[in-house]
Amino acid sequence: VQLQASGGGLVQAGGSLRLSCAASGRTFSTYVISWFRQAPGKEREFVAGIDWSGVNKVYADSVKGRFTVARDNAKNTVYLQMNSLKPEDTALYYCAVSYRLTGVLHDYVYWGQGTQVTVSS
Repeated sequence: VQLQASGGGLVQAGGSLRLSCAASGRTFSTYVISWFRQAPGKEREFVAGIDWSGVNKVYADSVKGRFTVARDNAKNTVYLQMNSLKPEDTALYYCAVSYRLTGVLHDYVYWGQGTQVTVSS
């Protein structure tokens, strides 16, 4: 499985970005795909995840109500819509594949390369 994250950039506080994670693999529709982020000097943390059906979603408390995760299995792509961005959202954002919907980093077996999100105050 190969993952390609894109859509990062520089945005002012209060702004929005949409990240995309394009995945290879004929069994894409069976994967759980989640987003993690890592800020400089901090550990990688779970942001949001979505199961294979797109029905079940999990969010970190810090992004609930601001971020929305969605998937399009026909396009082998998962999206992270980020609204009301804050400077503390600044990080390198990664998408990753698991076989169950969990926020535990070590449950994820495939990782993309990351896309940088920078929110200025």
